[in-house]
Amino acid sequence: MSLVLEVAGLNVAYGGIPAITDLSLAVEAGSIATVIGPNGAGKTTLLGAIMGVLPSRGTIRFNGATLAGESVEARVQAGMSLVPEQRELFASMSVLDNLRLGGFRHRAEGRAAMARQMETVFALFPRLRERQLQQAGTLSGGERQMLAMGRALMARPRLLMLDEPSLGLAPLVVRDIFRAITALRGTGVAILLIEQNARAALRVADRGYVLETGQITLQGDAAALAADSRVVELYLGSKGAVLF
Repeated sequence: MSLVLEVAGLNVAYGGIPAITDLSLAVEAGSIATVIGPNGAGKTTLLGAIMGVLPSRGTIRFNGATLAGESVEARVQAGMSLVPEQRELFASMSVLDNLRLGGFRHRAEGRAAMARQMETVFALFPRLRERQLQQAGTLSGGERQMLAMGRALMARPRLLMLDEPSLGLAPLVVRDIFRAITALRGTGVAILLIEQNARAALRVADRGYVLETGQITLQGDAAALAADSRVVELYLGSKGAVLF
């Protein structure tokens, strides 16, 4: 498979204090890479640097092209999408209008193309079809997460970055979200998943990275990481069910 995202020697600092140090990772097309680790390890900072929201040093390649100096808008136009932890929906607008805004960069392709992508999103998240005329601000937490992901997918990204998609959601909703993430693998999109639920993340991912105090301390095949004694002790615990 071809590499969609390559990060090498990434460094990010806040006021001279290092937040990420010499970080490297890669995500292949049609694969899921997950980054797990404790709160404050730098996971959200990593996504901000990749999207160009935060200044950084090092190399970020997307589809083989170096992103040095590229704006957030240029990265989105190139095919990056980020679903932030806060979801950042337009609360007073309908589900349908939020989705239409997500497809704005493809507006020149016409209504038929947008309608086809809308159907793809509705197939992935049937609840959104049921709620399409409802205001986004009145949705449940799980429905808001589905809408945030659906809006990002309307842009038909090459790389989808998800920041804590299970945060604050009930276990059965988490199951649905992770099933959708797994289904996306078959579409060819590359997924970079930042997730506190390490057990669920490693279950769906192809490759895993453990980020601690701004540095990658472990990496490898996700299944192998899930069986690593240190990962089990620190992040998985001795038992616990995954609902999918």
